[in-house]
Amino acid sequence: MPIRTDVTSLTKKGQVTIPKRIREYLGIKPKDRVKFEIEKGVVKIKPAKALDSNFGKVKPKRRPEDFKRMRKLFEKRVGEQVGKEA
Repeated sequence: MPIRTDVTSLTKKGQVTIPKRIREYLGIKPKDRVKFEIEKGVVKIKPAKALDSNFGKVKPKRRPEDFKRMRKLFEKRVGEQVGKEA
């Protein structure tokens, strides 16, 4: 398959418009984030996954998590560490 190219201009602010065909191929829309990678002298542009797309993928040890208990345990251990350093 031959390589197809699109050409665009760089603005004074260092911005470029991603051609429509490329946006559609990547599945990106206005306000989506993209990332740039350099690999072996080639610059690649890819959609950047939002943090919230990973929400819920890590399963907690217990359901529901006991945040008050976790906070107390954290404070206790920090206190113990500070006591050792004093």
